[in-house]
Amino acid sequence: MGYWNSRGLRGSGFEELINMTNEVYRQRGLAIIQKIPTPITPIKLDKSKGVITLAYFDQKSTVDYIGAAQGIPICFDAKQTAQGRLPLQNIHQHQLDFMSEFQKNEGIAFLLVNFSDKDESYFLPFEVLEKFYLEAKNGGRKSIPYSAFEKKYQVFNKNGFPIHYLEAINVYLE
Repeated sequence: MGYWNSRGLRGSGFEELINMTNEVYRQRGLAIIQKIPTPITPIKLDKSKGVITLAYFDQKSTVDYIGAAQGIPICFDAKQTAQGRLPLQNIHQHQLDFMSEFQKNEGIAFLLVNFSDKDESYFLPFEVLEKFYLEAKNGGRKSIPYSAFEKKYQVFNKNGFPIHYLEAINVYLE
């Protein structure tokens, strides 16, 4: 059983921008995307602050977000790094399996990755993630280098969308 502590909130600023974008997409009728909460069972509470300080995960998580954009099912996970590369240690086999099954059912699975050290964010197609993940399992590098993130998939704050990833999906589909 996995455990949660305060490190579980890393990347929450990036996720908040994604949540804001998803709300604008919903309001404009472009997409309906929801954040999937990971069920936890609290173990320790700080009653003076009203916060959970230790908990365990009830089940393995799949992805952070799921929904549909103009009739196309999408699912994705949000990752943030300050290392100039994306370490693969926080991506688990069950997540890859879910994303693979999602794609087999005609959905689009991907990562949204924020390089906080460069102030840049990217759409990373599932196929690229899977390639690097499988190479790592077979003794290859344990991260995805910055150079693997294509400029055509860079996402920007644009037209009132803090992380306008639907544009990158359109590029991917072309």
